[in-house]
Amino acid sequence: METSQLYASDVQQAAQRIKHVAHRTPVLTSRTANQIAGAELFFKCENLQRIGAFKFRGAYNALSQFSEEQRRHGVLTYSSGNHAQAIALAASLLNIRAVIIMPEDAPELKIQATKGYGAEVLTYNRYTENREEIGRKLAQERNMTLIPPYDHPDVICGQGTAALELFEDVGELDVLLVCLGGGGLLAGSALAASGMSKNCQVIGVEPEAGNDGQQSFRKGEIVHIDVPDTIADGAKVTHIGNHNFDVIRRHVHDIVTVSDAQLIETMKFFAERMKIVVEPTGCLAAAAALQRVYPIAGKRVGIIVSGGNVDLQSFAKFIA
Repeated sequence: METSQLYASDVQQAAQRIKHVAHRTPVLTSRTANQIAGAELFFKCENLQRIGAFKFRGAYNALSQFSEEQRRHGVLTYSSGNHAQAIALAASLLNIRAVIIMPEDAPELKIQATKGYGAEVLTYNRYTENREEIGRKLAQERNMTLIPPYDHPDVICGQGTAALELFEDVGELDVLLVCLGGGGLLAGSALAASGMSKNCQVIGVEPEAGNDGQQSFRKGEIVHIDVPDTIADGAKVTHIGNHNFDVIRRHVHDIVTVSDAQLIETMKFFAERMKIVVEPTGCLAAAAALQRVYPIAGKRVGIIVSGGNVDLQSFAKFIA
């Protein structure tokens, strides 16, 4: 499937594939959040998804379409954590062998969870080694199918089902705020919006220290950066995906950034006022609303809360 052929209907088809295995996560509201933002906010809580993040949607959508030969040889991927766990669980449910390449400094919680789902975990140094080169080489050597964390049509469409459910539950929106790392969730959400809420402005939100997506969006071509220094480990990517960028250029209105300090404030808000645990990356979209980074006053605003996988020690340190 070529990305230029991706439509809202592809996200709807993905929703049918995953509906019996993925959780239909709740949409939460908060009067206090509305007062702070000056808008009506709807939080799609993918921190309550299987494996604790939206990534399960794309992983299962991709693996469920494997041929018998692909199932026999297995799946390989690289990930800082949430996609790793997602592929591991989806592979386990579908009885497919999984090999996951993870950075050696990934949160221990995510490494152990990935192993717990039955995957083989190999580590690398994200600052001196290229995970994409390692992945391509290993997949070829082992004759496994490589499913990257975001730069893949089936992954994009699967991730978009979170936004699709949000629109189904709350109706059309004026703005949809979505976290941006490699672009799978943002691209999929934008596709969903194009079919469900045509006048909705889809806004990507990434860390200030890792604004490669924003630079790419402004320049009209993919910009590569060094590994960003940010607490949002799920957004520690050096460039946006090719498939994702094509969709983003066509369907996304703008890309904004938030600081690590703003992410911490948002983590505190979620814990204190909404009683949910959200990882730093999962706070990106909400931070843009609560810190008024993007003008949303008086509007109906959807927010994808992308994940909640943060170990308790780090969580305590962040909010202390």
